[in-house]
Amino acid sequence: MENDNGIIGQSTSLRKVFHVLLKVAPTDSTVLVTGESGTGKELLVRALHSHSLRREKPFVPVNCGAIPKDLLESELFGHEKGAFTHAIRSKAGRFELAEGGTIFLDEIGEMDATLQVKILRALQEKEIERVGGTGAKKVDVRIVAATNRNLEQEVEAGRFREDLYYRLNVIPLHLPPLRERGHDILLLCEHFLKRFCERRQRQVLVLSANARKVLSAYPWPGNVRELENFMERLSILCDNQTVQVEDLPDKILSVAAELDSLPTEPPRTGNMPETPAGQAGAFRLPDLEDMFASHLGLKEFLESMEDRLLMQALEKAGGVKNQAAEILGIKRTTLIEKLKKKRMD
Repeated sequence: MENDNGIIGQSTSLRKVFHVLLKVAPTDSTVLVTGESGTGKELLVRALHSHSLRREKPFVPVNCGAIPKDLLESELFGHEKGAFTHAIRSKAGRFELAEGGTIFLDEIGEMDATLQVKILRALQEKEIERVGGTGAKKVDVRIVAATNRNLEQEVEAGRFREDLYYRLNVIPLHLPPLRERGHDILLLCEHFLKRFCERRQRQVLVLSANARKVLSAYPWPGNVRELENFMERLSILCDNQTVQVEDLPDKILSVAAELDSLPTEPPRTGNMPETPAGQAGAFRLPDLEDMFASHLGLKEFLESMEDRLLMQALEKAGGVKNQAAEILGIKRTTLIEKLKKKRMD
């Protein structure tokens, strides 16, 4: 599944993110997007803007970590002529350029404390002041920020303002890492292979069954960005029409463990087909009679049901916890916590 902003995936974890995004997009609430580097945070924010009431107005991204700290204030708020040595003319900043639209402050965790105060003012007062200016300018922009840092830890360490954190974190959106997105890995592999092969005017490469198993098991520490770069490399270096395990680098093969121990295919997620009542396999909620028959109290009965579902998911996923979590529609960390608590790990 690919939406109109180029985000590909059908995993439960990604669907949950878009469920929240579609709710918050039409509002002017401030959104803080978190996630590891390479997960596609800017694509998510662009999707937020395109579904907002500001979609006809500018979308202005700013990478706060890529601009030198002594230039970032001028870049954001603009400057007046003569404000500093090379200010030979007045210049509007990104906030003014985003008037009526959305400004995206990427890697906001890299911003120093002095500038954080001015961002807080822009959020609270809806006004900015150019470097070297003598008066405030009102701005009508929606601020969306993103970071791969844990801002709560940054606040505790004194590196990020607590008041700014809470002003930014009105609506938190966490983009899951690729290793927690199950079958999305193969969807992305196929998408990028198709794109790069068509770009090079060669027949689209096909992944062998074993290659699919290995690529699914690899944890992709660089997330979607790493996967995209690797698919580009394959489109150039793979001589045959089918990508075999031998075509994969040692970096990926060494993490994949024994090939025979890997599950054949990660789970696909989506809407489960409905089974007509009365047919074999029809879904039925447990009732009081089931609980009485088990000779258990409510708490123990529910725990036994959860234990059974956890074990079934692990068996279906071949023991791969991130895939089992995807089957259950929970985070990998939540699954691990449950297994530890139940001493099932």
